[in-house]
Amino acid sequence: MMRTRPLKVALLGCGVVGSEVARIMTTHAEDLTARIGAPVELAGVAVRRPSKVREGIDPSLITTDATALVKRGDIDVIVEVIGGIEPARTLITTAFEHGASVVSANKALIAQDGAALHAAAVEHGRDLYYEAAVAGAIPLIRPLRESLAGDKVNRVLGIVNGTTNFILDAMDTTGAGYQEALDEATALGYAEADPTADVEGFDAAAKAAILAGIAFHTRVRLDDVYREGMTEVTAADFASAKRMGCTIKLLAICERAADGESVTARVHPAMIPLSHPLASVRGAYNAVFVEAEAAGQLMFYGPGAGGSPTASAVLGDLVAVCRNKLAESTGPGDSAYTQLPVSSMGAVVTRFHISLDVADKPGVLAQVATVFSEHGVSIDTVRQTGKDGEASLVVVTHRAPDAALTGTVDALRKLDTVRGVASIMRVEGE
Repeated sequence: MMRTRPLKVALLGCGVVGSEVARIMTTHAEDLTARIGAPVELAGVAVRRPSKVREGIDPSLITTDATALVKRGDIDVIVEVIGGIEPARTLITTAFEHGASVVSANKALIAQDGAALHAAAVEHGRDLYYEAAVAGAIPLIRPLRESLAGDKVNRVLGIVNGTTNFILDAMDTTGAGYQEALDEATALGYAEADPTADVEGFDAAAKAAILAGIAFHTRVRLDDVYREGMTEVTAADFASAKRMGCTIKLLAICERAADGESVTARVHPAMIPLSHPLASVRGAYNAVFVEAEAAGQLMFYGPGAGGSPTASAVLGDLVAVCRNKLAESTGPGDSAYTQLPVSSMGAVVTRFHISLDVADKPGVLAQVATVFSEHGVSIDTVRQTGKDGEASLVVVTHRAPDAALTGTVDALRKLDTVRGVASIMRVEGE
């Protein structure tokens, strides 16, 4: 039987995503009612600038007092799209205390304090959903948390930031330098005025922490994720990648150790073969590979940001939470029963592509090879070019612990025949 009394929803934030959520709630009201089993009503909208005109939203719903809104007691679901740590964290816990479940798109907060927020939700018998926090419209958290609940996930590998993928794709396809590609991304609205969170990997690292925690049923916080930005990637790096039949992507990689006793989570630029499906992910799109024991390889692809895609994920969570509310139940919560330790980057087994500027004279290659041997790192390929006393030496290694590889690079820098290390990049996706 259809319930006639509406479920009340309050919005915290009404920017690009929040305004789109409000629009969809209005234009798709009948469909949402049919899918949920009860009408949903926008009961309040907390904003910082109340004077701004917000088309389609009743001005009487606008308030600057977000705390009073979440304390009302008659709100069924809070949709938090303000971002940041505070006041979002306090507002969410206050919403739980006053009877509301929460749908959030706040990756930074979930990555940092997800365990505490889940505990607060359980304490008060509420839901905490955040599909929109990771990859925009791409259904990823729900498949990991529900569809693959009976399987064992061993690896999650993907492109989870559209801004960086747009920049790297532009560098690859046009030969542009980093700054030129960033300027284009900014002009087109793909990059923020301050792109630090994207290009230095902070955004992707928060998403990696969330994905690793869900995939491996353990606690992974933002501080556990190794992070390396892509601002040092050059046109020369792309030229080297092309000679290897590769391209360069900023990847989020979450892995279970071979012995199953630990996990790692990392974000960094990497060369991947052109034959790998992630190599063909263009523009501002995202794509994520999930490798599970029974299911095998699964790929999730789509727009990873923007008002409409993110709002789509928010509304999907809203429907699920409202259904739970009507059933007087809650959905899947935090699952960290494995309590696996998170290993440091040094324990990760990977490959390196190293470009060295060296003296063009006999014995240099032998010196370099000796350093690799002393650190237990096997060389896969070597390419040397040079003239007029200067040379470039490109070495691609076999897989080895990252600590051994970085130790090798440190030792190479001390050779008097090595003028400098032009670039270092990991190689993935084999």
